[in-house]
Amino acid sequence: MTPPPRILVVAGEASGDAHAAELVAALQARRPDLTFFGMGGSRLAARGVELLFDAREVSVMGITEVLPRIPRILQILKGLANAATERRPDVAILVDIPDFNLRLAEKLKAQGIPVAYYISPMIWAWRRGRVRTIKRLVDRMLCILPFEEDFYREAGVSARYVGSPVVEQVPAPDTAVAFRERLGLDKDAPTLALLPGSRMSEIRRLLPAMVAAAKRLSAERPGLQIVVPVAPTIPRQEVLSHFEGSGLTPVLVDGRAPEVVGASDAAVVASGTAVLEAGLMQRPLVVIYRVSLITYWVGRLMLKVAFVSLINLLAGRRVVPELLQGEMTPERIADEVRRVWTPGAPREEMLKGLAEVRGRLGEAGAATRAAESVMELLPPRAI
Repeated sequence: MTPPPRILVVAGEASGDAHAAELVAALQARRPDLTFFGMGGSRLAARGVELLFDAREVSVMGITEVLPRIPRILQILKGLANAATERRPDVAILVDIPDFNLRLAEKLKAQGIPVAYYISPMIWAWRRGRVRTIKRLVDRMLCILPFEEDFYREAGVSARYVGSPVVEQVPAPDTAVAFRERLGLDKDAPTLALLPGSRMSEIRRLLPAMVAAAKRLSAERPGLQIVVPVAPTIPRQEVLSHFEGSGLTPVLVDGRAPEVVGASDAAVVASGTAVLEAGLMQRPLVVIYRVSLITYWVGRLMLKVAFVSLINLLAGRRVVPELLQGEMTPERIADEVRRVWTPGAPREEMLKGLAEVRGRLGEAGAATRAAESVMELLPPRAI
């Protein structure tokens, strides 16, 4: 009797873990006999995936942050390649984290294992030469941004736009009061959401400026409610420690970042997947980010796009402000929040742009469409 197909799944940070878990669920709905193993976080574990390694071990950003972790990252890479050799998966699903996953794809391709890549590396933004590597190593690129499919197909990569998984992962539109009640917040208090990221390095680089900006805004808005969604990768005490001495008492929420944004009058959001999630909640937001100077200058040399946030990239114009590096000061953050806090032309213009971006992403069902493509790479079911 033919054993059930095995699938290797490799995901990195919290958002990749969530997207991968949705894809695994869609595959399980089609083939309950499938078995999964690999690397990920709590969401993949909850779907019954056997985790050989924890995604948190490779979730680091920036050149100076990565360097001390390289020996362990290489060890995990070798461990996953060895597991693939021993278990012979019928297909591998690699999710995001391109610096890691493209190296793993090289090892998998050498073993003749088909590779589906979900959440495309942003090579259209920088390091475009990687498309040749992807053409050689990836059997199916599953794109989540509408313009990516044409980009890859023009380069000879088998690609399909499946839609954005973020569309179905954010809750349906509702009033700020409704979201506050859902989260147990004061429904009448002015509310500021702070989303400092899901990596420890982001919390330490970004949250102090966020807190200082919130302190300025709190002085102008009595009773300001500051809400911080805490990723499962971050200890709550780490977040609280940055508020010590500020006179502010934040409300911490385990995950549920889109709902926290929905409950807010405005949000300050670390650049990344969370920006798109926040934008889909149709609330004014300010995008911030800071990395080490070395990482920043290397990035500047290689970046081929005018914006860093997906909202602005999808809109093709500046819909939300981006405060990066030296511009990410408490004063600038507070100024940008003030500009869109109350009704008026700046706020309405931003909300109009956010609605436009939402329309460009299409309908829900990304995981379902991605699962259909992965199924095409599996061997036919034995009769």
